[in-house]
Amino acid sequence: MCNGVFRGTIHMAYVTETDEETAPTVLIVDNNPMSLMRLREVFKIRDFNIEECQDGDQAVDEYIRLDPELVVIALDIPSLDGHLAALEMREHGGESRIVFIASRRHTQLAEDASHSAGAVAWLEKPITAASVENVWDKILGPIPEAPGLEDLDTLYPEDRIKPLADEGLMPLPPLPGMPALLPIPEAQPAVVAELEVSEEKPKRRVFKFLLFLTIFGAAGYVIYSQGYIS
Repeated sequence: MCNGVFRGTIHMAYVTETDEETAPTVLIVDNNPMSLMRLREVFKIRDFNIEECQDGDQAVDEYIRLDPELVVIALDIPSLDGHLAALEMREHGGESRIVFIASRRHTQLAEDASHSAGAVAWLEKPITAASVENVWDKILGPIPEAPGLEDLDTLYPEDRIKPLADEGLMPLPPLPGMPALLPIPEAQPAVVAELEVSEEKPKRRVFKFLLFLTIFGAAGYVIYSQGYIS
C-alpha cells in the first residue's frame, strides 16, 4: 500500500484512464445494487481501482487479498455484518481507511460502529458525490484507534465458526416409492453364542438316545442267540 499515491490521486475530480499499478484501490461492500452503482460512479470519478463484494465474510477475505487503501462497507450485509467485518479487517492489520454506509434509521448504530472499529467516517444512504465530498477531509485524516478490538471475542465468539462435530455417515434417503432403510443393528456376539449352545443340547440328547438303543438292541440279540430267551 502506498499512502503517497493514495493522497496524490484521490483529489482528482474527473474521469481519467486508470493506471491499475499506481491507482489506489477501494473495496466496496454492499448487497444493494443501487448503492453499489452510486459508489462505483463516485470512485470512478476519483480514479480508483474498484473492487466489489456483497457479504461480510467475503469482504474480509478480499481485504486480506487486496490490501486496499480504502474500504467502504455497509452495516447491513449478509453472513457477517459490516461492523464485525471491519473489526476483523482491523485485527488483520494494514493501513486501510474504513468508511461505513448506513440508512438514516441506523444513524446511532453507524456512529457506534465507527467509534468501535476506528472508521474515518460514515455516509448516509443514498450516497451522492456531494456527500462523499463533504467527508473527504475526514477520509484523508488520521486513522483512529479501534477500541472494539478488545471486545471482538465477545462480539464474534469463536464457537460461531467452529466446525460441527463429525457424526459419521448420514443415512441415504429412501428411493421414490420405497420405504426408508432401517439402520443396521450392532453385532451381539454373546446372544449368538447362547443360541449356538442351546442348539447343540438337543443334538447331544438324540445322540445319547440312539446310542442307548444300539447297545440295548445288541444285548437283546446276544441273549436271544444264547437261548436265554425262547
